[in-house]
Amino acid sequence: MTDVDTLDFAIVVYREEDRWEAEMLPVALTSDLDGLIHALRQTPSMGTTIGMVAVGDDFFVALRVFGEQVDVFLSDVTAAWEWPLAQQALEYLEVPVPEEEELDSVLPAGDLSIFADLGLDEMELGALSGDLDLLPDEVLSSIAARLGFSQPFERAVDAAIG
Repeated sequence: MTDVDTLDFAIVVYREEDRWEAEMLPVALTSDLDGLIHALRQTPSMGTTIGMVAVGDDFFVALRVFGEQVDVFLSDVTAAWEWPLAQQALEYLEVPVPEEEELDSVLPAGDLSIFADLGLDEMELGALSGDLDLLPDEVLSSIAARLGFSQPFERAVDAAIG
């Protein structure tokens, strides 16, 4: 990957003709949850659509849209102190933004079972999101590999960040 300052990206992943496809989304969606959900709903997929957003070296958001159902996972609730997308994710999840003195560690919010039916269980997602040695793009890359769409995901990330 490249310099950390350039690692804000949004990727949509979907199935087309029995194989995974991934495309970059406008970088503006890294700060607009409603816009991100709208973009995922516009994707031509017969099944589930997955959104993956990395914001610098701070946090990531994973979404899964199927019809009207939207599942959201935020890797770190403390990111809501500084980043609009993290704050919007907590509002969507109806989770209050914690006070700064309330937390001394990284805690996720949302649906830990978001990818359980695709082979990534709650414990593994929790462990990945809490691994402070991994940057958000590295965690999302690991998730993509575990879910079986590593190559399309990496191509989309390369297109998104150059």
